Amino acid sequence: MKSLLKNAREQKGLKTRELAQLAGIDQALISKFESGTRKPTKDQVTKLSQLLEIDYETLMVGWLKEKILYEIGDDEFALKALKVAEDEIKYNKTVSNLKLSTSLEKILKEIDSLKEKLDSHRQFDSFKIKQALELEYTFESNRIEGNTLTLRETDMVINEGLTISGKSMREHLEAINHQEAIGFIKELMNKSNSLNERDVLSIHNLILRGIIPEDAGRYRKVQVMIQGSSHMPPQPLMLQQEMEEYFIWYEINKNKLHTVILAAEMHERLVTIHPFIDGNGRTSRLIMNLILMQKGYPIANIKGDYENRMQYYQSLEIAQTKKDKEDFFLFIAQREKESLERYISILTQ
Repeated sequence: MKSLLKNAREQKGLKTRELAQLAGIDQALISKFESGTRKPTKDQVTKLSQLLEIDYETLMVGWLKEKILYEIGDDEFALKALKVAEDEIKYNKTVSNLKLSTSLEKILKEIDSLKEKLDSHRQFDSFKIKQALELEYTFESNRIEGNTLTLRETDMVINEGLTISGKSMREHLEAINHQEAIGFIKELMNKSNSLNERDVLSIHNLILRGIIPEDAGRYRKVQVMIQGSSHMPPQPLMLQQEMEEYFIWYEINKNKLHTVILAAEMHERLVTIHPFIDGNGRTSRLIMNLILMQKGYPIANIKGDYENRMQYYQSLEIAQTKKDKEDFFLFIAQREKESLERYISILTQ
């Protein structure tokens, strides 16, 4: 930047004294700016850009570059720190640009009101209620993925240890595994509102345990296509970086967004990355509900019937291909509102 300032001043035919007078900056400081022994402030950069007719962006980039290099120098962690800083700046910008529609703001306010009402009736809560709702969640989440066990059969497999005639071993394992995964995220609830790679891989490991053991808790090593969707997940070589950015985004935004929006975002982002060969949907929904439960919200249970499943997939498709998450946010918010209303009705009947 120092040579840029000096060259621009000389091209304008100005002496350092004359530039100092025009800018209202001490002449000695102008000389130090040009020699690189002193850094101008942001306001001074703006003034010099205008007076010397230097492109503001060019000058600001040069100024920030020198400022960064001055601060971090050649520290051994400099490049890694810059990468993390780049991600934080990028994702902070994403959050600042997130504009909620009137419809979404309205339903979030309704959710906040229902959450307050639920909290005021917590003394009537019981283990039996939670157990029944968790069973329904396992049934519906598996039904979305094509599992044909009924709610009663799911109960018999999980709570009575029975084998259902005509149903595959995979369907039995999907029920048992999902219920164990719910138990695991309930353990994670007691941690601070954190989420890391180990947690996600552990959840996925439980989902696929005994079904595809070689892929349980491991990122896929092959490219995949999502049946019925035009979205193409990232190549396997990109998964580690994509997942690192996923957790960075969470750390940056976990205290900035409404819990329902944060949970929906983490669901959509994970299923869009599609890091696993199978079990992405169930894992993403469990992550979403972990975030909700950590903040005292009930499980957002997406029904597995045709109408709800199609609405769910269509809103995801729009988010993935058109980068418009409004429909998906509204869909998840509506499911959470329904869960709150039902929970309150159970506690107050």
